[in-house]
Amino acid sequence: MAGLLILGVIVAIFLLYAADRAVKARARARRLSRMNRRLAAATARAEEQQAERQAADAASAELTSVMPAINLRPPVTPPDRRGRASAP
Repeated sequence: MAGLLILGVIVAIFLLYAADRAVKARARARRLSRMNRRLAAATARAEEQQAERQAADAASAELTSVMPAINLRPPVTPPDRRGRASAP
C-alpha cells in the first residue's frame, strides 16, 4: 500500500511538471506570434516608406532632367556686385 502511495505522488509530480511545461510552451508560442505580427507590420511600414522615398527620388530626377540648372549652385556674390565691391 505504501508503494502505491509513493507511486501516486511520483505520478502527480510528473503530471504537474508536464502541465507547467505545457503552460510555458503555450505562453512562449503566444509571445512569438505577437512578435511575428509586430515584425510583419513594421516590415510593411518600412517597405511603404522606402517606396515613397524611391518615388520622391524618381520625381526629383525627372524634374532635374527637364530643368538641369536646378542642381547648379548660385554664385556667392551676384555678378553685377563684383565690380562695385572693388570700387570705393
